[in-house]
Amino acid sequence: MSEEAVLKADKDYTDILDAQLPGCLELAKTNLPAAIEKLLALEKQTRQSNDLASTSRLLITIVTLCKDSGDWKLMNEHVQMLSKKHGQLKQATTKMVQVVMGFLDETPNIDTKLSVIETLRNVTEGKIFVEVERARITRILANIRKERGDLAGATDVLCELQVETFGSMDRREKTEFILEQVELCIERGDFTQAAILGRKISTKYLNNPEVSDLKLKFYDQQIQLAKQDEKYLDVCKHYRAVYDTPSVVEDPLKLKSVLERIIFYVCLAPYDNEQSDLLHRINADTKLKLVPKTASLLKFFTISELMRWPLIAEVYGPDLRATDVFAIGDSKAEKRWEDLRKRVIEHNVRVVAKYYTRIKMDRLKMLLDLDEDEAESYLSKLVTQKTVYAKIDRPARVISFAQPRDADDALNEWSANMKSLLGLLERIDHLITKEEMMANIAPKKGKGKAK
Repeated sequence: MSEEAVLKADKDYTDILDAQLPGCLELAKTNLPAAIEKLLALEKQTRQSNDLASTSRLLITIVTLCKDSGDWKLMNEHVQMLSKKHGQLKQATTKMVQVVMGFLDETPNIDTKLSVIETLRNVTEGKIFVEVERARITRILANIRKERGDLAGATDVLCELQVETFGSMDRREKTEFILEQVELCIERGDFTQAAILGRKISTKYLNNPEVSDLKLKFYDQQIQLAKQDEKYLDVCKHYRAVYDTPSVVEDPLKLKSVLERIIFYVCLAPYDNEQSDLLHRINADTKLKLVPKTASLLKFFTISELMRWPLIAEVYGPDLRATDVFAIGDSKAEKRWEDLRKRVIEHNVRVVAKYYTRIKMDRLKMLLDLDEDEAESYLSKLVTQKTVYAKIDRPARVISFAQPRDADDALNEWSANMKSLLGLLERIDHLITKEEMMANIAPKKGKGKAK
């Protein structure tokens, strides 16, 4: 299009069209083929003279006459023929395609509409100057296929377009297009493809208040994908992004719901440094007063005290099970309820490891409210994850949490102790020297009396 923009018309056919078009339009009422024949002859002249305005006017007139006559098949034929004319002006083709797209709502039936869409897709295939129009037509086709129940066909036809490379498409429209692609992939069950497509959207752009609706839709999709893979920490982060959206902050009900889910999923996330840091930052949020009971559950995970699962289930169970996150009867929700129990037990194991150097197995299983096999299983899991250090003496039924020091640790401690000792000796020497100097300069009482 940049090369075509510098072309100048060899001749201006505006006056000629003004004079001849009314007659052609009148002739079309009685003899459409003859009228189109005259218009095609004019189109050839304007095209060869590079008269963009006149060529566009003629192309639009021809397809409009075909549409008005109700002969959609004839219109499709002329759309394809005109677009393939030798030296056809690109901008004229673009305008013709845009006009025909506007006819889609006027088609008498769905089959006719599909034939027009297919024609437009054929005309626009492989042409950069109509890439946006092709994307919009494809989106309409995908919606039709989805309404007909052909979800796989809708997904395939829509996802074949790489709209992120379209330089002429508005950024918001690009984002909407990609979000629709992701939505179709999720509905189809292709979560891997949905995750790949979702990474094409810039989260920095979504922070713009003008696209908050797109931001909420994007994070809703990301939450669905993270839940599918049980990535609880990612779910929590996505909800925190939703939490920072002004429209959510201004709605008390939405804000409360999002806060609860932030707490639920950070508690469900496996323990590591990132999870622990996020846990304490969430706990410091002043807005947690909106959900006091759920916040109290969160606080238990931030302090080094034992949590008895039977008591947690009794106090918090009814409220938690009433939410969609831990709903009774839902297999995934039941899995999350079991994962919450695991996180409580793992927290208790870490607390025991912090306060005990040695503990008997009978005492450990009592503190964890577990039988011996399950207590040993949880302990072994945390040891393999390097969350805690422990060794089990099976014959003695004793667990040792004291981590042995290697040679480097012992040497570092000895070196630190020696530095501390030498520092004390130097301080003592300084104080003794100071006292001797003070004693030497003090006046002697005996000599004063003798004189």
